[in-house]
Amino acid sequence: MTSNFGVYPWLLKKIVLPQNTDHAGVMWHGSYVSWLEESRINALLDVGLAYKKLSDEGFEMPVVQLKIKYFIPLMHGDNVLLKTCVSPGKGPRWHWETKFQTASEKCAALANVDLVLIEKTNSGNRLLREGPAYISKALEDLKQGCRKN
Repeated sequence: MTSNFGVYPWLLKKIVLPQNTDHAGVMWHGSYVSWLEESRINALLDVGLAYKKLSDEGFEMPVVQLKIKYFIPLMHGDNVLLKTCVSPGKGPRWHWETKFQTASEKCAALANVDLVLIEKTNSGNRLLREGPAYISKALEDLKQGCRKN
């Protein structure tokens, strides 16, 4: 897992709520995945690409690989900052790396998610190496990082 957090990461602030935890108050592993999705959707919106529009036009970006490395537990009530960087991966993959950072700036977890762009057709899904210009531009803008932070 490489780190690209020197550029301008996309940021998402969250609080660990009771519904994010197990019976012991520790953040449940599935909540990490949900927050990763929220972070990606918000980053896409920031570059002008609404995921709903993408989907309505017959495109999807399914997850093809997901890795999460946990360092310290997140607990009920913790404030968490997700820092996400985007880079092209191998072939048609887009690589998203997200650091889950505590209020004391410790890395609680590091996630790596690879997505691909597909077009839904009548004969099935078709993997795209490059999408329409507006999607390609949005993905290029994501690589540049969030300049508004």
